[in-house]
Amino acid sequence: MVKIGLIGKTNTGKTTFFNAATLMNAEVSTYPFTTKKSNIGTAYVQTLCVCRELNVKDNPRNSICIDGWRFIPIELIDLPGLIKGAYMGRGLGDQFLNVAMQADALLHIVDASGSINAEGKICEPGLGNPIADYYEIEYEVVQWFKKVLKQNRISIERRMRGGNTTLVDALYPVFSGMKVTRKMIMESLEKTGIEGKPIWNWSEEDYEKFAQELRKISKPTLIVANKMDLGPAEENYEKMVEEFGRSIVVPCSAEAELALRRAEQKKLIKYVPGMEMFKVIDEAKLTAKQKWALNYVQRRVMGRIFRTGVQQALNIAVFKLLKMNVIYPVENPRKLSDKRGNVLPDAFLMPPNATILDLALKIHTELAKGLIYGLDVKTGIRLPKDYVLRDRDVISLITASKRK
Repeated sequence: MVKIGLIGKTNTGKTTFFNAATLMNAEVSTYPFTTKKSNIGTAYVQTLCVCRELNVKDNPRNSICIDGWRFIPIELIDLPGLIKGAYMGRGLGDQFLNVAMQADALLHIVDASGSINAEGKICEPGLGNPIADYYEIEYEVVQWFKKVLKQNRISIERRMRGGNTTLVDALYPVFSGMKVTRKMIMESLEKTGIEGKPIWNWSEEDYEKFAQELRKISKPTLIVANKMDLGPAEENYEKMVEEFGRSIVVPCSAEAELALRRAEQKKLIKYVPGMEMFKVIDEAKLTAKQKWALNYVQRRVMGRIFRTGVQQALNIAVFKLLKMNVIYPVENPRKLSDKRGNVLPDAFLMPPNATILDLALKIHTELAKGLIYGLDVKTGIRLPKDYVLRDRDVISLITASKRK
């Protein structure tokens, strides 16, 4: 399952974002380090389901379809707030960073309203500096990569001095447990211009540059400008866009999303996560407090940033940063179903360049062993095992047992 980690300073709203995305009740408060261990839950990414295109009524098993939108599960990890010196172990930061390294991508939650000070404590909106907060946490993550590298320098040198090991192969065992591939290491070495330099000749600047590049390539990150409904958040958001680029900063109000999802659970409103609007089912059933809250969300969030940003951030992380494709495997190509008759039962997130054989391996190793070819259900065309899957492909896997 795709894993997304939430990082940031304390009191930026990470746990509220986590609760909104997963509807789990992790503890939230204004005390520093409320989250003392990682919260792990299931969130969902949203894509237009092929049931619309194929004009069928589906009944998913591994995912959910709401009004023609397919919601596919991912794992969300809420990490405790990081502080200066986290990479050296301050505030148990080294343990938390180690957990963060298991993620495929990161969402860096920043308090856009400037309501936290340099220590992560609540302050008057506007007094904090979201851009400085971002760079402070980013420094800790880069230094963690650098620390891991330096701690393993002797073993890396030993592998290289043997004579038959390349720098990439010597570095790979150090970072493989952090979901770092050989390709990522090679790309980082090339971009920093040190691919042909033995590690015993690396300068301090080489370590720093390599750590920065590997961090960026291996853990693609989206900045979530949270608390957009408060104080000078809009002004700070524009400053962040100017600093980092509009495509990498998502405006968000996790508190609004949590309120909407809880109201939808209670059947007070009709709301599909990620949509630009919600509809009150029966206003007479709302308390005065609920009416005020929903009006606030409409006026301060939907009326300003159009969406709460929670679902949008998850979608961008998975589909833009990680470039995942959604593939629909079916057993019966005519009925678009599995053997139990479930129509479009599964939707899998597959990485770019994944093949039909990769899809078979994801479903079951025995299926992959007997795989002969794949069938493009939309066109009826036979596809070889090395066919590179494309987003929204509906595939039937033809195996030796099926041919019999």
